[in-house]
Amino acid sequence: MKALILSADNFEDSELLVPLYRLQEAGIAVDVAAPAHGTITGKRGYEVKVDRTFAEVDPAGYAVLVVPGGKAPAAIRDLPVVQAIAQAFVAAGKPVGAICHGPQVLISAGLLAGRRATCYRSVAEELTAAGAGYLDQEVVVDGSLVTSRMPADLPAFMRELMRLLAG
Repeated sequence: MKALILSADNFEDSELLVPLYRLQEAGIAVDVAAPAHGTITGKRGYEVKVDRTFAEVDPAGYAVLVVPGGKAPAAIRDLPVVQAIAQAFVAAGKPVGAICHGPQVLISAGLLAGRRATCYRSVAEELTAAGAGYLDQEVVVDGSLVTSRMPADLPAFMRELMRLLAG
């Protein structure tokens, strides 16, 4: 089983690192995809190695998608390749986890209409405008979609994402 994390510079450090390490701890290989090879740097200075560019990603090779927050989602949300990756995961019914500003990628990909979700409070109006039912709670699970609001919600976010992966 493999997991994919989509991100870029200025990610929220804990929202990328906690899922990365938790998935690895469970024996799941994780690829971090970003706009270019090298490393990406979080808001608090943590550097993460990039395994693939977005163009190199084949969604069929992954079981789960994670989109961390911070400023990275705003930087990548309008890239057609990023939208296509997210759309492929949802179309295949694979688990997708997005936390904080991460749902912005799902909004731009047109994936939240009619779904229940949560996000960081500054994104809530945009989430609602995209046709989602916004819930202000630590984690919202709607089918194979798991969303959370902020770093403090990471335990609930990862609990529900791991539950979906356990099937």
